[in-house]
Amino acid sequence: MSSVPPAESTAAGSPPWRDALKVYLEPATLRMLALGFSAGLPLLLVLGTLSFRLREAGIDRATIGYLSWVGLAYGFKWVWAPLVDRLPLPPLTTLLGRRRGWLLLAQGMVIAGLVGMAVNDPRQGLTPMIWCALLVAFGSATQDIALDAFRIESAETRKQAALAAAYQTGYRLAMIWAGAGVLWVAAWAEVAPAAAAVGAAAGAAYQNGAWKTAYLVMAGSMFVGVLTVLLSPEPAKRSLSAPRNAAEWLRDVLVEPFADFIRRYKWQAVLILSLIAIYRISDVVMGIMANPFYVDMGFTKDEVATVSKIYGVVMTLVGAFVGGVLSMRLGVMRVLMLGAVLSAASNLLFAWLASRGHDLTALIAVVSADNLAGGIASAAFIAYLSSLTNISYSATQYALFSSLMLLLPKFIAGYSGVFVDAYGYSTFFYATALLGVPVLVLVALASRTLAAGPDSGKS
Repeated sequence: MSSVPPAESTAAGSPPWRDALKVYLEPATLRMLALGFSAGLPLLLVLGTLSFRLREAGIDRATIGYLSWVGLAYGFKWVWAPLVDRLPLPPLTTLLGRRRGWLLLAQGMVIAGLVGMAVNDPRQGLTPMIWCALLVAFGSATQDIALDAFRIESAETRKQAALAAAYQTGYRLAMIWAGAGVLWVAAWAEVAPAAAAVGAAAGAAYQNGAWKTAYLVMAGSMFVGVLTVLLSPEPAKRSLSAPRNAAEWLRDVLVEPFADFIRRYKWQAVLILSLIAIYRISDVVMGIMANPFYVDMGFTKDEVATVSKIYGVVMTLVGAFVGGVLSMRLGVMRVLMLGAVLSAASNLLFAWLASRGHDLTALIAVVSADNLAGGIASAAFIAYLSSLTNISYSATQYALFSSLMLLLPKFIAGYSGVFVDAYGYSTFFYATALLGVPVLVLVALASRTLAAGPDSGKS
């Protein structure tokens, strides 16, 4: 009988602990650490960190929620993923190869957009900021498409969990840098220390020059990825049959990647896609209001940055490492369930924090637990998505999965500011935790269908 076929391993067939750990020192894994940093940097700069900046500038919560729809660019990247998968970019493809050429182009777009966000003041009008944020989001989504294919094609199936863990570690480090580091730089660059903007005083503490410096530093940080792309080898070229006409090319590029997925998984494709669509819904919906929440609770940029930079980094590294190793030892689906439980539970801690007010110790505990849960869940989820792809269509199929992962959550997140205005932060955090309950049901159903089935698509 057919089944959902992520690459599940059992303890009996798993490698020794030493071999499982040694993979983290291999060049392909270390490259994914740096490229994961490049991939993770832009996300918060157009979502979470931007929401902190806008709230401090006096922008209302409802508007901030709606502006999170800029992130829908990530939810529609499957539309242009077939072009990234197959279309050459002369002269970049000639000089670097198809994967690295697209990576370099995408990183250039991100850098240009971040510079634009740096020089614009949201108090003078949001339109220029929105267009620059869209450029960052489009470039970042394009980088994700090319990078996911680069990762999947860079190692055999059994090493994908380790590559995913390294990628996730780099990604989370970048999110800490783009979430905490940018706040620290902005605080350091202020002409005079500014108190957090609260209530009627919102916007009074805002200094655009400090944020300009911070976003320019973030643009410069993207060169970690640029340098890695220039120094990395291109994955082995796949032989692609030349289309005989335009209609055949369109079928191969646009139709076949999706048809291949349906053929391999049949009716279970609905279960797989449903799980992918909502697995991260608790985190994504809650995340849009996290930084406005910190501002409204009276936490300063220095406090939020310090807590995220110290405790967040440590727990993120632990979570990604644990998630990757446990996925190799115990199997992806078990860790996927663990990550789903922890992600929903961590949102309940934010509801508790809302009742504490300005409590730095409580903030440390909540941020630590949230980052640990996120690291475990993300490492397992990336490995799960990778196991579903056919290497012949790796960029397109992975883009479909990761786009679907974000589409519904980011759409719902657009109304998060309106919900908080109506019901308050505590109710909002409880509601986002409840969004995780259907995820547990779908992971359980997917796990039950793991008895013998079609191959994982790694052909």
